[in-house]
Amino acid sequence: MIADGRWPNDQDILAYFTRPTRSVNHRAIAEIRTKKKHTAVKPAAAEDLDAFLACWPDVDPETGLSLQGDELLIKAREAMIAAVHIFNSAGLTFRTELFIVTAVIAWTYLLHAWFKREGIDYRHTKTEAGQRVVLKTPNGADKYWELAQCLKHPRCPVERGAADNLLFLLDLRHEIEHRSTSRLDDAVSAKLQACCINFNDVIKSQFGAQYALERRLPIALQFVTFSPDQRALLKKAGNLPRHVETMMEGFEQKLTPEQQDDPRFAYRVFMIRKTANRAPGADLAVELVPPGSDVEEKFSMALKEVEKRKYLPTEVVAKVRAEGWNRFTLDSHTRLWQRLGAKDPAKGYGAVVVGKQWCWYDPWINRVFEECQQNPDRYRATPRPPAGEV
Repeated sequence: MIADGRWPNDQDILAYFTRPTRSVNHRAIAEIRTKKKHTAVKPAAAEDLDAFLACWPDVDPETGLSLQGDELLIKAREAMIAAVHIFNSAGLTFRTELFIVTAVIAWTYLLHAWFKREGIDYRHTKTEAGQRVVLKTPNGADKYWELAQCLKHPRCPVERGAADNLLFLLDLRHEIEHRSTSRLDDAVSAKLQACCINFNDVIKSQFGAQYALERRLPIALQFVTFSPDQRALLKKAGNLPRHVETMMEGFEQKLTPEQQDDPRFAYRVFMIRKTANRAPGADLAVELVPPGSDVEEKFSMALKEVEKRKYLPTEVVAKVRAEGWNRFTLDSHTRLWQRLGAKDPAKGYGAVVVGKQWCWYDPWINRVFEECQQNPDRYRATPRPPAGEV
């Protein structure tokens, strides 16, 4: 631009390069003009200057982010906005699956933007002949870290509860990626809500409150309210596939009670019908019950988790055979748990109770059913047709 001659004033040139996310001092322009610095850098060709001017300003009008320099952060915000819009769209059946895939993309871009700003190389590498080599895709592009790898970095800005939430969603995505599922919305809604809030918290704390998503994503409206009976019917009608239920229960078994209660892992709130004596006070549609209040204590007592159901080996076999797996025996059960190492406490399939007797939990029942479904010829005998029939 200096060589072109159309901008004799350094301040005019500066206007093309300063933006909210990148402040440039006019001294930098003067140092180039007086050749105190960067003398080895050749001026851009005339066609390159024209191309630069043609696409200027490349700034998002809402946030002030550069469409090129801040591309990762813009993509992160847009992907999370898309994820929430997808989930809130009426008429979609597989909303949870679509949300998880899109939200994982959003979080990946967000962490890539943070690593880039911090000067952390977030590419996959290996050592060859003592040299660090960047891994490439089949088409020759650099391979960047996936979300799970980003979360492992010691400087990752995502706190433990939020990381647990993302690891849960990643496990769930892997479980449903190549298999058909029933609707998951009710079962994981608390995790999805936490995922959104965590994303917004990280983008505000690490990049600035001006990039928060509250203004873009208003409260979702719905047409129904649920009584306890209706809720029970919905849950009964939408039973999870056994392999998904096993994965979800197995993941949470590995967490401490504190981790499970962390709102960054699963955001659960009590909603009560809002009433008010005065009209202005009735404008808020939802009232959140504050922690420690009398209402919260009553809800906590009503929803207190009961002790996990325990099964003896004979009860497991009886339960499986009652579902039609008539070749499943106590010996089959023993061979199965030994092959899978199911008595490893870390897997959460069961525990030793009073009398040093090992008892099994519901996740193990689900795992056994999954085994039977995968090997029907082994565990179910086909009944013989009556005499005289083919």
